[in-house]
Amino acid sequence: MLHGIGFSDADLQKPLVGVASCWTETMPCNYGHRRLAELVKEGIREAGGTPMEFNTISVSDGVSMGTSAMKASLVSREVIADSIELMGHGCLFDAMVGIVGCDKTIPGSAMGLLRLDLPSLLFYGGSIAPGKFKDVDVTIQEVFEAVGKHSAGEMNDADLSEITHQACPGAGACGGQFTANTMALAMEFFGLAAMGTGSVPATDPRKEDVARGVGRRVMELVRDGLRPSDFITRFSFDNAIASVAATGGSTNGVLHFLALARELGIELDIDDFDRISKKTPIVADLKPGGQYTAVDLDAAGGANLVAKRLLEGGLIHENAATVSGRTLGEEAKRGVETSGQKVVSTAKEPFKKTGGLVILRGSLAPDGAVVKMAGHERARHRGPARVFECEEDAFAAVDARKIKKGDVIVIRHEGPRGGPGMREMLGVTAAVVGQGFGEDVALVTDGRFSGATRGLMIGHVAPEAVAKGPIAALRDGDVVTIDCDEGRLDVELSPEEIEKRLAAYTPPKPQFERGVFAKYAALVSSASEGAITRPK
Repeated sequence: MLHGIGFSDADLQKPLVGVASCWTETMPCNYGHRRLAELVKEGIREAGGTPMEFNTISVSDGVSMGTSAMKASLVSREVIADSIELMGHGCLFDAMVGIVGCDKTIPGSAMGLLRLDLPSLLFYGGSIAPGKFKDVDVTIQEVFEAVGKHSAGEMNDADLSEITHQACPGAGACGGQFTANTMALAMEFFGLAAMGTGSVPATDPRKEDVARGVGRRVMELVRDGLRPSDFITRFSFDNAIASVAATGGSTNGVLHFLALARELGIELDIDDFDRISKKTPIVADLKPGGQYTAVDLDAAGGANLVAKRLLEGGLIHENAATVSGRTLGEEAKRGVETSGQKVVSTAKEPFKKTGGLVILRGSLAPDGAVVKMAGHERARHRGPARVFECEEDAFAAVDARKIKKGDVIVIRHEGPRGGPGMREMLGVTAAVVGQGFGEDVALVTDGRFSGATRGLMIGHVAPEAVAKGPIAALRDGDVVTIDCDEGRLDVELSPEEIEKRLAAYTPPKPQFERGVFAKYAALVSSASEGAITRPK
């Protein structure tokens, strides 16, 4: 059968290397993967292996945002992991390369590779270049915020159309330190991707040589018999979390690293993110909380420079091994700073003294919730709840300018089970910011947020509403208090009143009774455990 598609006897006597591409024509994020896969395969052949390429799926968070299609996003992480695991077992590969791009392809592919535990590594397709709108660099973040400005009468139809057409100029994943770039950088600190390979933007000519090098490197792993279980440890997780905190990265990093830890049986708790973030300053001034894009970070010195700054501050485990064959400390020492760059600071003079991730607990989130404090967000808010049963209802209220200063927008039934799929809420959060309410309104949800979200937006509230978490007890007008300095998220109700309301609560009828969404809802765990699927 393999002779029938062109493989020779000599090909089949060499190690067989699966090349898992996430190429699709449904988004820019993974659009360049077909070409990258060819280049990776060239490197594999040069180094004495036989590559066999296959596709897995991808759902674009940016395209699906604000619609029911976003329910498929987090579910796709599990499908990607399962498909890579199945192909690895079913095709008897000797090694694997995962080419990743849009948000869920990175943790999904990593989960699949960790399950297989073959000589393997991840290769990030790279960031999109920023677009230009009125001579200013823009990303998808500015597009969603433009919707809010438009509804507030601060942007006309022509400008909204123009920014929509200009923000994404070609292939590559969303350009700020949103979820894709957060996870790509973190995977290099984690050790499953070679340091510096992901920083190179998607359309940069250097990417071709990087891709061939990835192919050659996987063959070195085969010869050395080096598998992820040989070098991924608890220290790897601490380093990855530090990189998320230090760059003002996405809250989705919490969800994904909890999931990865469970794949390996390594103890990791939601509170570990808070502990590491509190001691890790923000050293990179990246969107959405800062000024610069991932392309700017690459020009400044890339991931190696961030690692160098954290090493100088004693903030990483420098002896942790990585897939490159060098320790993280050795990779950090290879960092070279571009003269005059303003993107990366030092641990002694950071952009913010503590990292971007804060874990909240309290009467509204007994099992925890997550907020990103990467920019200049206020740490406290107290206000009346405006309760919505789904994202669409909340967006309609925001778009109709029915939200007032001081309100706490509450969106429930959007958790892993309740959604199902735990949708991101960038459409709502960006509209709030675009209308100028970013400093006056808070949002609380059992769903999650895009890495492009900014402002006092609290997600991953656990237990979720359908699990009879306290968020299910909220009513319009209940006073919600948020104190990020103290790590608290509370509602001003007595425990008895909360219990009384929960006893009378009836969850909505499931939207899906068959198919992948029904299976997912039946198997998915809490966000506080990474929203992984597992046998009951």
